[in-house]
Amino acid sequence: MPEGDTVYQAASRLRRALAGATLDHCDFRVPKLATIDLTGRRVGAVRSVGKHLFIDIDAADDGAPPSSIHSHLKMEGTWDVHRLGQRWRRPTFQARIILRANGYEAVGANLGILELTTDPDHCVAHLGPDLLADDWDRAEALHRLAADPDRPVGLALLDQRVMAGVGNVYRSEICFLARTPPTRPVEQTNTEQIVDLARRLLWDNRNRPARSTTGQAAPHARTWVYGRAGRLCRRCATVIEQGRLSDTATDADRVVYYCPRCQR
Repeated sequence: MPEGDTVYQAASRLRRALAGATLDHCDFRVPKLATIDLTGRRVGAVRSVGKHLFIDIDAADDGAPPSSIHSHLKMEGTWDVHRLGQRWRRPTFQARIILRANGYEAVGANLGILELTTDPDHCVAHLGPDLLADDWDRAEALHRLAADPDRPVGLALLDQRVMAGVGNVYRSEICFLARTPPTRPVEQTNTEQIVDLARRLLWDNRNRPARSTTGQAAPHARTWVYGRAGRLCRRCATVIEQGRLSDTATDADRVVYYCPRCQR
C-alpha cells in the first residue's frame, strides 16, 4: 500500500499541474460519478492528508458550492500527470478519473476510493496527526499512541487513527531503528523515539524519488529490514526474519520484517 510520502508526492505533482487552473475536461469513470462534469470549474488547491488526497474545486458561477475530489490509493492506485497528448503510463481501462487543465492531463488509476464531497474534513476526521503536515502535532500523536498501552507497537503504527501516513515499509523500519520487536506492547517502548522516528523518516523522504531509510540511494540498499527476509542484517549480520501481525481493529494482516538480534 502506498504510504504517506507517496501520496504527498502525488499531491505535489497534481498541484503543479492543476492548482489555480480552470478545468478544460473532466471525466469520472466510476458509475456513481459518471454524470458529473466539473469542466469550467477552477481548482483551488491540491493537498494530501495522511494517505488521502484532495483536489479542491472552487464554487461555480452558477452557485454550485465548493467541493473536493477525494481519493485514496489503497493498494494499487496511482495519480499520473502527463503533458496533453503524451502517451499514458498505464492502460486506459485502469483510469477512474481524467482531468485536463493548463496543458496537462491528470489520470487517477485503480483508485481504491474516489468520491466528490462538499465536506472534505469529514473524510479525515478520524485520522491522527498527519506526519507530513506543517502543523504536525507531536503531543497529540504521543497521546494517541499511549492510549492503548497493551497493543503491540507494530499494530499501533499502522493505525491511521494514531498517526496518519505510516504504512508497512515504515512500520518495519521504525521498529528496527528503535531496536524494538514489533510485537512489544506500546507501554514497554520508548514512545517519544517511535513518534520522532516516524516523523523524521517520512519528512526526509517526502520529496525523494526513491524512498530510503538507510540514507543510501542504491536500489538494494535503501531499507534496513523491509523486504529483506533471509538476508543478513546490515547492522549485526543476523538473518532477517519475517512474520505476520493481525489486527481486527484495523483489518490489518501484513508481513512485518525484523532482526531477531537487534530487536530482542
